[in-house]
Amino acid sequence: MALISGQRGSARRSGAVRALAAGSVGNFVEWYEFGVYGSFATVIAERFFTPDGGSAAEALVRTYASFGLAFFFRPVGAALFGRLGDRIGRRPVLILVISLMTAATALIGVLPTYATAGAAAPWLLTFLRIVQGLSAGGEFGGAVAVMTEFAPPGRRGLYGSWQSFTVALGLLAGAGVAALLATTLTPAQLGDWGWRVPFLLALPAGSAALLLRLRLDETPAFRKEAALTRPSRRALAGAIALGAGRVMGWAAAGYTFLVVLPGYLQGTLGASFRAALLATVLANLGFAAAIVPAGALSDRFGRRPVMLTGALGVVVLALPLLRLLQDDGTPAAVRGAAVCAAGAVVGLMAGPGPAMLAELFPTTVRHTGLGLAYALSNAVFSGCAGLVITEAVRRTGDPDIPAYYAAAACAVSALALLKPGAGKSS
Repeated sequence: MALISGQRGSARRSGAVRALAAGSVGNFVEWYEFGVYGSFATVIAERFFTPDGGSAAEALVRTYASFGLAFFFRPVGAALFGRLGDRIGRRPVLILVISLMTAATALIGVLPTYATAGAAAPWLLTFLRIVQGLSAGGEFGGAVAVMTEFAPPGRRGLYGSWQSFTVALGLLAGAGVAALLATTLTPAQLGDWGWRVPFLLALPAGSAALLLRLRLDETPAFRKEAALTRPSRRALAGAIALGAGRVMGWAAAGYTFLVVLPGYLQGTLGASFRAALLATVLANLGFAAAIVPAGALSDRFGRRPVMLTGALGVVVLALPLLRLLQDDGTPAAVRGAAVCAAGAVVGLMAGPGPAMLAELFPTTVRHTGLGLAYALSNAVFSGCAGLVITEAVRRTGDPDIPAYYAAAACAVSALALLKPGAGKSS
């Protein structure tokens, strides 16, 4: 009997590890692409959104508009794929969305530019961004559901934090590859063909993710509870609204400091492409370093206290940190520490966030509910971050706009986190 019990325990641990790997690697591919797109925003603007006579600022705004449009299709993907995931299972949906994401990302690497295809080029790029948005909308809910439903008791925060950790790794990899290419290639080579390489690299990474998901089992919670009664639409809508409010600060501050930063440093502060990418790498390192410890802390102290610390940290520190970057007299080491600290504070929200969302919803609507809460928040406060910040700075000339944007969103998140919810997050 003890032998059978030990074998079952070993099987559960093995299933949990496979779920962690299968969920994480898909997130890595998704966010690697977003990191690449953000890092090459100025290059993409020149190649796809600058017809004769167009200004660089206008092209960058259009580039971020295309970036933001993909986010507005995330809630559509979350609703569509989330419903499928709650009906037929997490596994088949995760297989489908990683296939779509990988194909769309790789195809960006072979798109003709404006010089070759004319007005069709930005439309083709935007179409592929829409496909990415749809698949990303289904990715988050399915991946977090798999990780947290396979997690051992009392470790949902730790397991869910790996979703955010692989987001950090994906963004870091995207910025790192961009920085490597910017260092090894001439500006002409980078603009001619070098920018395509990072997008094409998503193909082998996505193929590896697909293989892992093909070997994934369905979650025990879904097999056990799929036939149970679903909550009312009103209750589901209320939980989605609460979840979206709680993560909007994470969404806004994360994209401000981790994705939009290169374009802001170049376009507003006049930094070089290489210096901007280095700052982004440091911010993502701070972000990555804080995530898993924050998730583990939330298993001990609760999701809300840890996330509230991060949200209030952004409210207090966003403007002083940005002022350090704006000051030409600030030593390079201090600037590096500042962007690293900004990333770490966001990590305090990102670590417990996935588990907090998962615990707001029962198994029967978890894929849909947490996916929509996350996608709606990201559609408004992440997808629009680059567009809003770039356009607001251009119109007002105020370089502090990024700090105001991140701090305001985190202030609202702090209020939402003060409202009790279900599970460990309450």
